Amino acid sequence: MLEARAVIADVAHHSDHLVRLACNVLTAHGETEEERRDARALLFVLEARCPARHRRAQRTDHDNAPQVRR
Repeated sequence: MLEARAVIADVAHHSDHLVRLACNVLTAHGETEEERRDARALLFVLEARCPARHRRAQRTDHDNAPQVRR
């Protein structure tokens, strides 16, 4: 968890992917409710910045569902 906190503390110098990973760790294993809430809030901000990229990143290789084009 120390590494996840370090990533969050220096969020401007880390990729969105790494920040998301750190947030997921802290939302699940944060020591306080405030830490878990703050990590969820940061995930919300990251999702708002680029929702399509996040959805693509969440797809797994074995997912055969067709992509919807708009």
